[in-house]
Amino acid sequence: MPIHVIVEGKNDRSKLKRLVGPEINILCTFGTLNSLKLETLRKQVGYDEVFLFMDNDSSGKKIRGVLRDAFPDAVQMYTRRGYAGVEGTPDEYIIAQLEKAGLETYIQYPEHPSY
Repeated sequence: MPIHVIVEGKNDRSKLKRLVGPEINILCTFGTLNSLKLETLRKQVGYDEVFLFMDNDSSGKKIRGVLRDAFPDAVQMYTRRGYAGVEGTPDEYIIAQLEKAGLETYIQYPEHPSY
């Protein structure tokens, strides 16, 4: 069954893409969600497994709230307050979140960890 991780922007997607295998489909909200964008995400995801990984700021929390309603079974992943969004989160913290979410099988561990 395909696995989807929904993030906010393309920089978040690029950051995550470096840390997970090609089996993980990373989708973007590109900021605020309207009903058309939400419907497109719903169609892309279908009945597959979904993970939400939003920035820990007011905009990220708002998007997470909308997505939580649209995908009630989604697994929530969080970045720490103080990091500059998912894209500004250190690799080792993202890897820890992926492991916590049960996605360790798909993690592409960096050659030389920075920790």
